[in-house]
Amino acid sequence: MPINERRSLWRRMKPYLMVFDPPLMIIITLLLGTSLVTLVSASMGIPGKMEDQVRNICMSFMMMWIVANVSPQMMMRIALPAYVMTVALLVAVALVGTIKLGARRWLHIGVVDIQPSEFAKIAVPLMLAWFFQQRQGSLRWPSYAIGAALLLVPVFLIARQPDLGTALLVVMAGFCVIFLAGLSWKAIFALAVAAAASMPVAWSMMHDYQRERIMTLIDPTTDPLGKGFHIIQATIAVGSGGLMGKGWKEGTQAHLEFIPERTTDFIFAVYSEEFGLVGNLCLMLLYLLLIGRGLMIAANAPNFFTRLLAGAVTMIFFTYAFVNMGMVSGILPVVGVPLPFMSYGGTALLTLGLASGILMSVQRHRKLVQT
Repeated sequence: MPINERRSLWRRMKPYLMVFDPPLMIIITLLLGTSLVTLVSASMGIPGKMEDQVRNICMSFMMMWIVANVSPQMMMRIALPAYVMTVALLVAVALVGTIKLGARRWLHIGVVDIQPSEFAKIAVPLMLAWFFQQRQGSLRWPSYAIGAALLLVPVFLIARQPDLGTALLVVMAGFCVIFLAGLSWKAIFALAVAAAASMPVAWSMMHDYQRERIMTLIDPTTDPLGKGFHIIQATIAVGSGGLMGKGWKEGTQAHLEFIPERTTDFIFAVYSEEFGLVGNLCLMLLYLLLIGRGLMIAANAPNFFTRLLAGAVTMIFFTYAFVNMGMVSGILPVVGVPLPFMSYGGTALLTLGLASGILMSVQRHRKLVQT
């Protein structure tokens, strides 16, 4: 009798424990393993980083497991409240937010400081997916206009903090939802022309340091010891890795402290110097597999809402990787975007764990619908 009871208990608990998508889980685990190997080298002389990152990874997996157990129907129910709460927190940041390093991005609640813009990376695509799901049978240009407005409100609040990196991620995730909802190529072309025509206005509205970042990207040698230092040292590290790299823990740029933020935004420079072109190709292959698996889950999603949401989450992974690698390689401005599952950090890993959990929930509930 006890054996039968144990088996019965396992059968009841199994659907809640076995929620991870195996292909996605393998890819994420390989990326996190690569991150830990790189972080051992990048954090030499910085005590506590490895222990903190292991804790962050455990918290990310816990978040992933919790979200994977949440049904898409529940996600639809919380979409509007999550969006409203996120916008309210962003407004609170603008009014009474904490200023750090010249930016008002944090909100002090109790004994902790939170960064509400991180919530927007998930809350905005969640809201847009719910919005277009409600209008699936009658999508016209007013629906897309309302969707754009829902996207631009939090983006404006984030950009004025200022935090262009996070604003860019939110824009890409939200635009992906609008595009997958059926936005025509003619409309996309018109938006591209309007964006190009508005460049002079956008330039005049930028902060001085933002204009300096763009000018430094064009020619970092104009200020090699100041604004151009990050880009120059990062590109030196990437190029000096050669074909096979200098070897683990043998990177001179990182260990001589020429690479700034080498455990977070510029960890790709440390990895490139030590593992070279071959290592970079392996890392890019992992990201391609991650994005490919996400797109496969989106394509096989059971309904319109889950398809839009899974596509947007996959675009978050793509944007993170593309912007960070482009920033470190000197082809994009430095905007402070971490490399997904590679960079040190708690908030970013929690957000990525949440996003991965959404994909796993979509895949899991697709199987439940089929069976």
